[in-house]
Amino acid sequence: MQLDYIPYPTTGYSSGDAAWQLTAATLVGLMSLPGLAVLYGGLVQKKWAVNTMLMAFSAFSLVLVVWALWAFNMGFGSPWIKTTVSGGASGFVGVPRVSLGAGQEAQANIPLLSSFMPSFNFSESALFYFQFVFAAITPLLWLGSVIGRMSFKAWLIVVPLWTTLVYTVDAFMLWGGGFWAGMGAVDYSGGYVIHLSAGTAGFVAAAVIGPRLKKDREHGAPNNLLLCAVGAGILWLGWNGFNGGDPYFAGADAALAVVNTNIATAVALLTWLLMDMFFSPSKKPTLLGAINGMIVGLVTITPSAGYLNGLGAICVGAITSVVVWFAWYKLSNKWIFAKVDDTLGVVYTHGIAGLCGGLLVGIFADPNVIVYLGGDSKTSPVSVTGLLYGSHSFHQLEVQAGSALTVIAWTALMTFLILKVVGLFVKLRLTDEQLETGDLAIHDEVVYPSDSLSTSVGEPVLVAASAAPTPVPDTETVEASEVPAAD
Repeated sequence: MQLDYIPYPTTGYSSGDAAWQLTAATLVGLMSLPGLAVLYGGLVQKKWAVNTMLMAFSAFSLVLVVWALWAFNMGFGSPWIKTTVSGGASGFVGVPRVSLGAGQEAQANIPLLSSFMPSFNFSESALFYFQFVFAAITPLLWLGSVIGRMSFKAWLIVVPLWTTLVYTVDAFMLWGGGFWAGMGAVDYSGGYVIHLSAGTAGFVAAAVIGPRLKKDREHGAPNNLLLCAVGAGILWLGWNGFNGGDPYFAGADAALAVVNTNIATAVALLTWLLMDMFFSPSKKPTLLGAINGMIVGLVTITPSAGYLNGLGAICVGAITSVVVWFAWYKLSNKWIFAKVDDTLGVVYTHGIAGLCGGLLVGIFADPNVIVYLGGDSKTSPVSVTGLLYGSHSFHQLEVQAGSALTVIAWTALMTFLILKVVGLFVKLRLTDEQLETGDLAIHDEVVYPSDSLSTSVGEPVLVAASAAPTPVPDTETVEASEVPAAD
């Protein structure tokens, strides 16, 4: 029997583009669950492993609900208040609107981008889910700054508010065709929208909520380095979808972005290890140092992956790794950085790395690297030109700096206000008694059951010895300041 039903439209749809978009989205989703959950769960003290992983799973779920009900259109829909930039429509945030409905199978569209880029070759549902996994990972990243003292109840309230009031604005301004996109600023896959924003939010949140217990800061060794390695590996390979999916087409630029991502990461990792071996206090290479370098490489190439050639990617990875290494070891004990307990150092490996990567676009972007070839009446080839390639103007560097300052200012202000308002109704910080015990006091669970005894069903009791600081293996010295932040 012949079927007349066609599973996708005959025009405006490519099964290859659609398949890659959904695959890339799944790779990015795996970076959060299990990637970040496992990495963060291994990095923290064992008494916080369950709390950390549950906060990751709950935030992922919360963002999806918010994304469907109103936030997706705030980041990628029509502007709420229209402005004009360079002769075209612009704005700062989209109209909040439910994304679930009959239009889910229609051809995907970002209204303010439709005039200068090729039409999408997949459905609105594919775009919705691809952008969701980016929105979901961002609060999970800055979770690393407040692990070990933030109230779980407060977290459940803060995440939807932060996604609504902070993430959507940052995304719209740079990705949804908003103000800074109209000015010519670029952020290929989230160096600003995700990493700079997460680094800023985490730092502000850590300052508002306050530090961990003194003994936890002094003895903050990871509870499982093997899990750290597994989580880090998932992040690295998952990043192929993170940067490879952002051209929105399974074309040449997607492949180039994947290669640039991996080469920049490899160089950054090796650079960090060499810096540790020659300049760190211990003069020893460590797994945690390698993970730090890996994350720095992944983050710094994110805003430029599809605009650079391979040599540019190598330079960006090496330069940023050196910058962040010095910031990690030199700034952490000075000025405001010494006063804020950023548990996993998110402000360094995400905030500073994302900022460096975004600024370096203005220097290393190769105009011969074409993101969109065009080929129709409305689209000319799209590329970016840095100072090293014949650009006699600092315009690109200026708009990169301006958009970065806007993301920092907006994210910092709104994160501060959200936490202060939520703090009027729910305590942001756990009690000292809960901080002493950790997971068992908050969730009635422990990550390693052998650490507890059960006197009756549902009433586990910590073994007395488990209250002591986690011993550091003799084979590798791990200082609290060496615990890496992760993406």
